[in-house]
Amino acid sequence: MEEAGQVNQDLKREHQQKIKNVIHEVGKVVVGQDYMVNRLLVGLFTNGHILLEGVPGLAKTLTVNTLAEVLKLDFKRIQFTPDLLPADLIGTMIYNQQKAEFEVKKGPIFSNLILADEVNRSPAKVQSALLEAMQEKTVTIGETTFKLDRPFLVLATQNPVDQEGTYPLPEAQVDRFMLKVHVDYPSKEDELEVMRRMANMTFQSDVQTVLSKEDIFAIRDEVNQVSLSESLEKYIIELVFATRNPKEYGLDQEAQYIQFGASPRASINLNLAAKAVAFFDERDYVLPEDIKEVADDVLNHRILLNYEAEADGVSTHEIIKQILNRIQITK
Repeated sequence: MEEAGQVNQDLKREHQQKIKNVIHEVGKVVVGQDYMVNRLLVGLFTNGHILLEGVPGLAKTLTVNTLAEVLKLDFKRIQFTPDLLPADLIGTMIYNQQKAEFEVKKGPIFSNLILADEVNRSPAKVQSALLEAMQEKTVTIGETTFKLDRPFLVLATQNPVDQEGTYPLPEAQVDRFMLKVHVDYPSKEDELEVMRRMANMTFQSDVQTVLSKEDIFAIRDEVNQVSLSESLEKYIIELVFATRNPKEYGLDQEAQYIQFGASPRASINLNLAAKAVAFFDERDYVLPEDIKEVADDVLNHRILLNYEAEADGVSTHEIIKQILNRIQITK
């Protein structure tokens, strides 16, 4: 038994080292976006889709492209445009003249890793087709339903600035994303490094493949084994309920701005994301700080604010910060 336990510990340490290697390989190409890479890996190892939001030029697409190279997974990039059709995403039935019958031509959704670039630029029918794939892990073409290969992960980007010609994502679809990550500008030092690299026209950086499918599934099992105490489970529930009934928690000022609180998916994803962060820090147990670290990314797109909040310039980030300050951990 001791030998088996030691083998498991050695394997876990090997996987944790591989995660560091993934971050290192991505860092060869992408500068100053360690936070975004961390959150993408949280989604990968907890089977959660990620929505990246940020202004153009922050290397969102480049980061996902590079990560796909480091992982031994099938990868497709889909540029969402107003004229995109569901068939362009999932595939369609085509007529084979030689066989005199219809056959299925599969679309780019049949991959392990999907980059849905500027996902809010396509109409509702396309987003609905993506939603089925995200939630059910299946695709229906004609009368046939296909199961998608595992792992299946959607990494979507959207631009919050230029809203002309966009279709806001329905709340039901946004809720399917485990995390909504706000990508910020790099620091002065990082931007200086980016400028120097890109100004050097001969700059090339080949990345090495680090993780296979088997590694990903093994790491998912190890993340799942990270322990979460009962008091922290209750803490997660209190945080989520505070978004629904803020007055009961003494958050009277915030209550006037919240239209709808977070769904039960928020509780599930806070649990999973906190375990992943703990595993990355080489711990087999979750700390309160792990939950607080991922709270904004899990909750910010699940709290719907009213017009008063928009008029007063109040954001979900501020409300989440107040909730974290108010809710205490009870034993």
